[in-house]
Amino acid sequence: MLVEESKRLGPMIFWSIAIAVTAIACAALLYAGRGRMVNVSTPESADANSHFRLVLAGIDADLAAGKIGAEEAVGAKGELAREMLRAKGEAEPQTAYELGRGTLFAGIGLVAALALGLYAFLGSPNLPAQPLAGRADVAAQNISLDTAIARIEAQLAANPDDLRGWTVLAPALLEVGRFADAADAYGRIIDLSEPTAQLLTDRAEALLLAADGVGSEEAMGLLRNAADMDPAHAQSRLYLGAELTRTGQYEEAARFWQAAIDLAQGDEPWLQAARQGLAVAENDGVDTTAQDQAEMIRGMVGSLSARLFADGGTVEEWSQLVRSYIVLGDLPNAQIAYDASVVAYPAAFDRGELDSMALAAGLKLNGDQQ
Repeated sequence: MLVEESKRLGPMIFWSIAIAVTAIACAALLYAGRGRMVNVSTPESADANSHFRLVLAGIDADLAAGKIGAEEAVGAKGELAREMLRAKGEAEPQTAYELGRGTLFAGIGLVAALALGLYAFLGSPNLPAQPLAGRADVAAQNISLDTAIARIEAQLAANPDDLRGWTVLAPALLEVGRFADAADAYGRIIDLSEPTAQLLTDRAEALLLAADGVGSEEAMGLLRNAADMDPAHAQSRLYLGAELTRTGQYEEAARFWQAAIDLAQGDEPWLQAARQGLAVAENDGVDTTAQDQAEMIRGMVGSLSARLFADGGTVEEWSQLVRSYIVLGDLPNAQIAYDASVVAYPAAFDRGELDSMALAAGLKLNGDQQ
């Protein structure tokens, strides 16, 4: 009985709520139409806003990946802001003027009748709600990068001169590893717009990645043009330094490494690598960094060893000395240090971790004391 009554009252409750909501909406429309003039956004402005958001996300992604520095990112965002202002100034606002009262009431009545009538024909208030994940608008927000790229490529096939589409597509192709296609996309951007040092470098980067370590003469030409075009462009100089070092042109490579370092502010993520690249170029391709670090470690280990053998130390310090020799691969000295630690700490329970480390390294436990 109660179930049947619930089924009977359900649609009535729904229609009561629907009529009330429609009435509220009509009242809002009536209020909004009273003698006001408002700006109406256009589809073009929505596309522009979407484009600007994508470009801004690209700038942040390049900054996070170390492709550009913080100062370059600020400049790029400033240029983007100026472009937004220009686009806003060029757009002609469309205005909605005050309607006649009779026309307004007739329109509101028509909207209400159409809304309720259409739902009465198509709607089903007794059906359960559709899950959020199954809705088309939500599904559109969860599409994969490959699917998005395919859609953009389809749009560009129909409109190959769409600069915005190529600007979005090129870095996306680079992200998914389609380097040759990314180079072509950057080429289209350069053809459709004014070439910049960054665009030339982006295309060169894609060409170098597509070459897979073999090198590209076209990429080198683009990088040289970019460096000549913008004396403050560090990224092109970094690529030139790296490629010239790879091909053994160390003197010229050192000049580009140094030029990039001179442009740094001090906190760039690529700065340490540039300094190491400069050191390699200045030493005719020999990486002395690892050798210098090994010598420094050996000096520190030697100093610790001299102190412990002369004055003694804690079991932790002996453990550090033995571990250092093991890391350096000097097992004979590691054995000598371990034997000395056994003399200093003959009780086995004092050397628990030290003995475990010595055993794992293949040293003779307790040394000459056994």
